Amino acid sequence: MMIDLRPIALVIGILLVTLGAMMFIPALIDLALGIPDWTVFTASAVITLFVGGAMALSNWGRTSNLSIRGAFLLTTLAWMVLALFAALPLYFSDVNLSFVDAFFESMSGITTTGATVIIGLDVMSRGFLVWRALLQWLGGIGIIVMAVSVLPMLQVGGMQLFRMESSDTSEKILPRATKIAGSVTGLYLLLTTICAIAYKIAGMTTFDAFVHAMTTISTGGYSSHDGSFAFFNTPSIEIVAIIFMVAGSLPFILFLQLIAGQASPLFRDSQVRWFFTAVTVLIGSAFLYKWGTLGTPIGDAFRESAFNVVSIMTGTGYVSSDYSTWGPFAVTFFFFIMFIGGCAGSTSCGIKVFRFQVLFQHMQVQLSRVSYPHGVFTPRYNGRPIPGQASRSVMSFFLLFFLCFAALALALGIIGLDSTTALSAAASALANVGPGLGEIVGPTGSYAPLPDAAKWILCLGMLLGRLELFTVLVLFTPAFWRI
Repeated sequence: MMIDLRPIALVIGILLVTLGAMMFIPALIDLALGIPDWTVFTASAVITLFVGGAMALSNWGRTSNLSIRGAFLLTTLAWMVLALFAALPLYFSDVNLSFVDAFFESMSGITTTGATVIIGLDVMSRGFLVWRALLQWLGGIGIIVMAVSVLPMLQVGGMQLFRMESSDTSEKILPRATKIAGSVTGLYLLLTTICAIAYKIAGMTTFDAFVHAMTTISTGGYSSHDGSFAFFNTPSIEIVAIIFMVAGSLPFILFLQLIAGQASPLFRDSQVRWFFTAVTVLIGSAFLYKWGTLGTPIGDAFRESAFNVVSIMTGTGYVSSDYSTWGPFAVTFFFFIMFIGGCAGSTSCGIKVFRFQVLFQHMQVQLSRVSYPHGVFTPRYNGRPIPGQASRSVMSFFLLFFLCFAALALALGIIGLDSTTALSAAASALANVGPGLGEIVGPTGSYAPLPDAAKWILCLGMLLGRLELFTVLVLFTPAFWRI
């Protein structure tokens, strides 16, 4: 049967109304400071509110239940439409971005990637900088709600494991997806506020503190300075960033359970333990290389290693130093940790830790079967048997992830990018990290010099990575559209 587009139009309309309302925040900031760009944000807000309001009102009370196919279409269309309208103030502002650049910046923001085409952030208007941060903040909360209430239902990439995980506990605390969304929003606001206060105490200005709080909790990585965290060069500020980048990479449902008085799930969850183990091992590896091989003073070696490893692994994308100059080992090291990501149900991105757990479990079971051919071995996640369908979904995700990475890198190479830029830009876009490697897209570079075709390809990569690949690619299969 045909997909009913009315519920899709209704939800997208509501989201556009929300986006349009948020545009008044930078408009009011620029108006208060006497910056002419307030008219751009106001006009963009009116356009977005008009389109969103028309879509919502014309379908209000006339919609049926959303089907599974409709949910797939809604998820992809929502991210694309929001990125399009969010680009309006960027395109019409005094920054003079081309439409491609404005859409790239918007898509990078809403997917919390953090790749930027803008140079000269230190002299940009306050409203412009706030809008970039708001985009990442909204994108972060959107992906949490989607991961908790939509992706498990769609059984994308093994996310059905979390429907199984939540059936005993979180459904009793938060029985409906709408309640989950409301609770997550409250927690998200609380963490953002605490992060901003911590940044202020650590030495940031009030403006920088709130901008960076929004892009830290969302693990987005947009900064209000071209130098990112190298601009501050303050250990206390970097410590705050590390703490809240880690917080943004943990499952928010477990935070809600912690607030509800159930502390044990956060500490017992195997995904959380694996995440902290990986962070510790990777920081230790980078530290030993910086200190033992490069001879960096022990304090500086640990500080630079901890900040940059956490930032790149979680997909935040802040930088405090140009790690691409640390030597060949560092280049390879940071290239591979781009893919890891954080936990499912967080604002983080990448492959995500739970999929590595499932892969490891199957490897362990296979080795045991080789040693004991007549034994019975069952892969488990958090102490429970992993359903066969979830296992197949995870294995398919790994295969598809690296096929998409190869396709993106090849396409960028065909356009004319050098191998380092093509490979790292493809990895960074698909894993939603932001900075890549090399002089152009590296930690101190910008995506601005890339040709427009490369930017469109990377926009696709960012969308694929943020929506877990299958959610987008299923729309290109004939079976999906078959009546």
